[in-house]
Amino acid sequence: MNSTIMAQEAAEAPARIREQLAANSGTIAGIVQQIQQRAPKYVYMVGRGSSDHAGVFAKYLIEIELGLPVVPAAPSIASVYHKQLQLQDALVLVISQSGRSPDILAQVEMAKMAGAYVVALVNDTSSPLAEQADAVVPLFVGPEKAVAATKSYLATLSALLQLVAVWSAQPQLLAAVESLPALLEQAQQLPAQLTPESVATVKHGVVLGRGPGYAIAREIALKLKEVCGIHAEAFSSAEFLHGPVTLVKNQFAIIDVAVADEALAAHQAQVLEVQSRGAAVVHLNHGALTSHPRVLPLLVLQRFYLDVEAVARSRGVNPDAPPGLNKVTKTV
Repeated sequence: MNSTIMAQEAAEAPARIREQLAANSGTIAGIVQQIQQRAPKYVYMVGRGSSDHAGVFAKYLIEIELGLPVVPAAPSIASVYHKQLQLQDALVLVISQSGRSPDILAQVEMAKMAGAYVVALVNDTSSPLAEQADAVVPLFVGPEKAVAATKSYLATLSALLQLVAVWSAQPQLLAAVESLPALLEQAQQLPAQLTPESVATVKHGVVLGRGPGYAIAREIALKLKEVCGIHAEAFSSAEFLHGPVTLVKNQFAIIDVAVADEALAAHQAQVLEVQSRGAAVVHLNHGALTSHPRVLPLLVLQRFYLDVEAVARSRGVNPDAPPGLNKVTKTV
C-alpha cells in the first residue's frame, strides 16, 4: 500500500485519465469546432506554477503539431498593471487546478473584453474560472489533497493532448492518446530512477530536457524544490551550455530528462558534454515503453512522481505537507 496521499494520488492518474478522456470526448469535439470556426492566429497561455509548466508543454505541442504560435501570459499585466491586451485574434487557454486565483481570473476578464475565445482546463468545475470561461475542459481527477500536484498535472497534459489530437486530426496521435492510461500504468512498473541514493549528497542541481521534455523538466525541478528541499532549476539542455554550465561542481547533480523524440540525439550530446565536466548525472526516461513521441513525457513524469515521493520520505520530509506551502495559492 502506498504510504502517503501524494503517492496514492500519483498512482491514481491512469484511472482518472481513462475516465477523463472518455468523459471529455464530446466536449473536446465541440471546442475544436468553435476553434476552427474562429480560426485564431495564435494561442495565449495563462497559468501559474505547475499550470504554467503545463502551458510550456502546450506551447511545444501546439507549435509542433499545428504550426500555430503560442505565447505565455504575464498574469500581472491585467491584475496589477491593469492593461488591456489586443487578444481578439487569440485562442486563450487557461490552466488552473482550483480556478480561484485573482490574477488568473483577471486575465480571463481581460481576454473576454477583447473578444477572445477562452477555454479553461480546470479541475474544480464550480470555480469562478469555470463560470467565466467560454468553454470548460474538466480534468476529472477528483479531490487532490496533497499539496504537491501529481494526478491533476498529468491530467492537464492528457487534456491538452486530447485537444490537440482532435484539433490536428492525426490518427497516430489520437491512437496514442487513447492508449495513454495503459502506458501510464506500465510506467508505474518501471524500476525507480530517481532514488534516495542517487541524490543523497545533492544540494543543488539542474534538470535538463529538450522540447516537450524541457516542459516536464520545469515540473520536475519544481517538485524537487517543494517536496524534497533540493534546489533545482530547469534548463533546455541547449541553453545550459550557453553559460550556466559553469555551475557544475561538487554536490551538484544533473537530472537528465530523456524523451525519444526528434530532439533526443542533440539532447544526449549536450548531456554528455556536461557530464564530461564532472557532473553526477541521474537519468530519467520512459524505459522501453514506446508510443507517439508527444505522449512519452507523461510516462517519464509518472515514474518520477512516485520516485520523488520516496526521496522526500528518505530525507525526513512529509511530501503531503511541504513546509510553508498551501494547496490553493491566490496571487494578484
